[in-house]
Amino acid sequence: MPYLYLSFAIGFEVIGTSALKESDTFTRLVPSLVVVVAYAASFFFLALSLRTIPVGIAYAMWAGLGIVLIALIGWLWFKQPLDLPALIGLGLIIGGVVVVNAFSHSVPH
Repeated sequence: MPYLYLSFAIGFEVIGTSALKESDTFTRLVPSLVVVVAYAASFFFLALSLRTIPVGIAYAMWAGLGIVLIALIGWLWFKQPLDLPALIGLGLIIGGVVVVNAFSHSVPH
């Protein structure tokens, strides 16, 4: 269950960040409301995941995967370019999450 909670936390964080772009500096009501609700849900599910997953590991996965997903949404939805250094950096973030999950004894399996 903790990884399901963490997945929901990541998903809501990505929704909130996407809506943040659409809120146009909180000048548009609906996207602004989505930001608040999505971030609240994200932190709620992140807190639930912290019952089992150590805070440093959970936060690294939440932030890292959120960064990668929002970069992909920025590229696909908002037409923001990703150059080679950006892609390499995103690949390193994914690699870091994989290493932590596959090899760390801090992560509950």
